[in-house]
Amino acid sequence: QVQLAESGGGLVQAGGSLRLSCAVSVRTFSNYDMGWFRQAPGKEREFVASLMWSGVNTHYADSVKGRFTISRDNAKNTVFLQMSSLKPDDTAVYYCVVGFNYRAVVAASWKYWGQGTQVTVSS
Repeated sequence: QVQLAESGGGLVQAGGSLRLSCAVSVRTFSNYDMGWFRQAPGKEREFVASLMWSGVNTHYADSVKGRFTISRDNAKNTVFLQMSSLKPDDTAVYYCVVGFNYRAVVAASWKYWGQGTQVTVSS
């Protein structure tokens, strides 16, 4: 069974930064691709960023390219999302996900989900 626990969300002013973390409880963390999705009030969940199991290849939504960076520490079973130059439009619940295809941008393609962490960006 795979368990995910996100942390690091909070309230930040526009232009600020936050770093999200996701601790994953799984025997072979390094075998899985990792990613982040988000869901704003009244909107569908949308892909944010993903990272191949090796940590070499990444994939970003156009809306966050150049502002967000995804990374992982396989020794600590943890994936991170460094968010900079935050905008009010980034306000959402952010979900950590585990899967096998880091290029997948459809939520249904990702196998395991965390409970989410709230990020609120004030203007």
